[in-house]
Amino acid sequence: MASKPLPGRPGNLTPEQEVKLKEMWAATLEVFGVVSHDERMSLEANTNGGTGTSTPDTTSTTEETKKKHKSRLSLGLGRKKDKTSSDSTESNGNDKHGQTADFKAALASQSPEELRQAFWSMAKHDHPDALLLRFLRARKWDTHAALVMLVATMHWRSQEMGVDSDIMPRGEAYALREISSGTPAEKKEGADFMAQLRMGKSYLHGTDKEGRPCCYVRVRLHKQGEQSEKSLERFTVYTIETARMMLRGDQGVDTATIVFDMTDFTMANMDYTPVKFMIKCFEANYPESLGSVLVYKSPWLFQGIWKIIKGWLDPVVASKVHFASNVDDLSEWIPKSQIARELGGAEDWTYTYVEPLPNENSAMDDALAREKVQAERVELVSSYEHETLSWISGEGSGEGRGRLAQRLRENYWRLDPYVRARSLYDRTGVIGVGGRLDFYPKVGGAAVGGGVGKGNEDEDGGVD
Repeated sequence: MASKPLPGRPGNLTPEQEVKLKEMWAATLEVFGVVSHDERMSLEANTNGGTGTSTPDTTSTTEETKKKHKSRLSLGLGRKKDKTSSDSTESNGNDKHGQTADFKAALASQSPEELRQAFWSMAKHDHPDALLLRFLRARKWDTHAALVMLVATMHWRSQEMGVDSDIMPRGEAYALREISSGTPAEKKEGADFMAQLRMGKSYLHGTDKEGRPCCYVRVRLHKQGEQSEKSLERFTVYTIETARMMLRGDQGVDTATIVFDMTDFTMANMDYTPVKFMIKCFEANYPESLGSVLVYKSPWLFQGIWKIIKGWLDPVVASKVHFASNVDDLSEWIPKSQIARELGGAEDWTYTYVEPLPNENSAMDDALAREKVQAERVELVSSYEHETLSWISGEGSGEGRGRLAQRLRENYWRLDPYVRARSLYDRTGVIGVGGRLDFYPKVGGAAVGGGVGKGNEDEDGGVD
């Protein structure tokens, strides 16, 4: 597994990229209300030698409230372009998913503190710099376009999908309860969600040759109309977010591989709506998260479909799509010993869904314990933001930020059992105590509950 940081990641930035990261942090902290517009401009001027990337706000100073509101709504939108940045988000083709409108909606409807909380909820165990750098790389280091994308993503997560307030904290056990005690509509949604889990329409298993976690999608198991669009989207986001739990950027693994198993594919399995949703997820809301997309055993009739789908893809994403007609082709990316026999490989493994267990999420009811860990996180976040401001202004070296990022990661894994419902992968031991990973656990897995217990504070979230 790679140990050296990849290009454009924390610890491996060019001087120019570091300047862009500082600009991105300054703009992001303005969105959060941590710094004012004028303070941000001063920070940016200091960062790039006196030429900030934004124009000063020109609204009237006679009505302070209106000034602040207008400043937020126009944040960066009317700024002068630096010489190295591309055209605006709307004009350079980066807005095909309507993120400029979402950006404006977020600033208009959510307070700075709400956006700040949405960001730190999204960060989870990631290095905060790594999270911002995903958006910068996705927008070719254009800080304005990256900011629009980041804020739009936070709006999508918190206001549209409820990723950290609904999907992940409720999880599989909640869907199971909906089936037995919900309204007719809730029973339908719960049943649709669980049906996809039980059949293994898509599942996470093992790694590729680069150590990236693999998600397998068994296309033949999808039939248009069998599950509601809402449950399809919920299941998709749930799978992606669960895969995020398996990424370790500090160990050189910050992307995943998707294998679309096209075995026995027919036109009855083709459904463009979930395909479009998946594309939007990865292009707009999970940037720089795909390592490879492997299309396995696609029949000739898929050729015409692929031409349509390829036209929807960003060229960078499309370049990551590879076709494998047999197991030997697939083994170029995944060792044959780690390809299940179902796919023609040598691994004696079959997907089996393990049902939620009673009280597996009991830690989520322990408000006092949760609040204690959350209080520690609040302090760490505040310290990280303070150190970041010192780093941007040139008053600090930034070394303290690295230590704080590590403490934030450790803190998240202590918090995780209180805010994320246990998944299949917790029950089988893939995700273990303190975030430790075992992609090929022995039968029986680890203890359910995600390792809530004493003596786990030193777990480092490593890979066994």
